[in-house]
Amino acid sequence: MKKSQTTAALLICLTAAVMTSAAQKDPSDSGTTRVILLGTGTPNPDPNRSGCSVAIVVDDTPYIVDFGPGLIRKAAALSPRYGGKVRGLDVKRIKRAFLTHLHSDHTTGYPDLILTPWVMGRDEPLEVYGPEGIVDMTEYILKAYREDIRYRLYGLEPANDQGWRVNAHELTEGVIYEDTNVRVEAFPVKHGSWPNAFGFRFTTPDRVIVMSGDTRPCENIVKYGKGADILIHEVYCKETFDKKNEFWRNYHSQNHTSTHELGKIADKIKPQLTILYHILLWGAKEEDLLEEISETYSGKVVVGRDLGIY
Repeated sequence: MKKSQTTAALLICLTAAVMTSAAQKDPSDSGTTRVILLGTGTPNPDPNRSGCSVAIVVDDTPYIVDFGPGLIRKAAALSPRYGGKVRGLDVKRIKRAFLTHLHSDHTTGYPDLILTPWVMGRDEPLEVYGPEGIVDMTEYILKAYREDIRYRLYGLEPANDQGWRVNAHELTEGVIYEDTNVRVEAFPVKHGSWPNAFGFRFTTPDRVIVMSGDTRPCENIVKYGKGADILIHEVYCKETFDKKNEFWRNYHSQNHTSTHELGKIADKIKPQLTILYHILLWGAKEEDLLEEISETYSGKVVVGRDLGIY
């Protein structure tokens, strides 16, 4: 990919690096809202990016969005048990989770989310909010692991009889969850022909965070994004997209959002920070994404990385 050698292009890269550093919050802070990227990947098995998953931690209480492969071990990497400083990511604390849609790269970590925190001491049912189908998926996962559950309950390592259980809730548009830390609103997005794909708006005492889920440009992102402090949005590189054949260009344009399109969306919302995740590079580099977005948006943008804290 050809790079401009102008001063403007160099400033894009320098500014991005500064913003990435500035966006990081002290992980030992409590009483504040932290956005933690547990995985920023896609179905492509990039060894540097785990499956799509985000933790929003409010006053040491975690709320998980999407269950891509590797999320529990990524959470553990930041927990005090393994030398990290984010108390809210002690995995036994994970008790609330939200799912944008049922695609495998967002759900293959679901058994881990159910079982591992229980093994580590979670002593109450997991509460899960997801689209139509989440109840059936939960039931089948628990059936698949029933022998494991039976042994842990009645074998040589007796565990509690609550932490493996799941209360699964099928969501619709609007407020789907509320407690003293957060209010969570769900909104439909346009992800190919999926009948039930959602984004989320989290309102906490000090921040508003909007997550796109997987989607092509969608009016609901702008509607629910108004007033957001942080926009977390999926993205693909426009230049490498243009090199694909007609079949794949049609597929990705119906399912995902290009850098240029995201720049226009962010320009309407004007968040304090836009974070890129579920990143489709196809051989491009991170700075290519930032340079492309800068063509349609002048606000703060960072390329999300696994274990990034904002």
